[in-house]
This record gives sequence, structure tokens and C-alpha cells, in this order.
Amino acid sequence: MGRPLTPPCTVDLIVALPGNRLVLVRRAHEPIGWALPGGFVDLGETLGTAAKREALEEIGLRVELLEQFYSYSDPARDPRGQTISTVFLARADDDPVGGDDAAEARAFPLDSLPESLCFDHARILGDYHHYLATGVRPKPE
Repeated sequence: MGRPLTPPCTVDLIVALPGNRLVLVRRAHEPIGWALPGGFVDLGETLGTAAKREALEEIGLRVELLEQFYSYSDPARDPRGQTISTVFLARADDDPVGGDDAAEARAFPLDSLPESLCFDHARILGDYHHYLATGVRPKPE
């Protein structure tokens, strides 16, 4: 008997830039809208390697990964199908440039992010704001 099917692994990044700004991408493919940079982990990659690769491909930045923030696994988090995403906190010094699956990449002030975000990224950023204010990470579901 073969191994059971499991949800694909993905990574997302909360990339902080100087001036209290975060990087978001406007997706070129469904679902269309603003999102955190990230994507699927390739076979043979570590989560950290995938996060750095996705940052370079989607926002044109070599990022410094600071820490793993949390893993999100709500089966409804991605309308295309169930995924499990590990979110990294990262930083970079330059302005982003959209590439790969990103129609555009932009730095937004932390207190002025777009209201409508794809996937569960509004929840992730809400958890991040709470973490910045309190030092408390999300609790396991």
C-alpha cells in the first residue's frame, strides 16, 4: 500500500523593509489580488530554501530569514485546494520588483495595507500585528 496523499507544503513570507513597510504581491493568476510573497516547496528543498527562492522569484529580493512564525493549515485557506503553509518573518533592504507569479510587488506601510487579501493572508497579518504588539504567537488550532 502506498503512502496516503497529503496536502502540499507552501511557504509565505512577511518581509519587513526599512521605514516600517511590508512587501505584498499582486497575483497574476487566480486567485487575483494582493498576497504575501510565497509559493510551493519543491521536492528536495527545505522550507527555508523554498522561502528564499520564492522571495527572489516573486519580489526580486534576497531576504534574511529571521524566524519561522507559524504554520497555517485550515483546509479552506486556499480556494485552489488544501495546503499547509509555514510563514517566515524576513527582512530586506531594497524595494521589491514583481516577477514570476507576481504581476506587481509593492512595499506598503504596516498601518496601510490593502483591505482585501487573498487566501488567509489577512488572518496571518492580523496574527503578525498581534505578535508585534504583545509578543504572543498564534495558538495551535
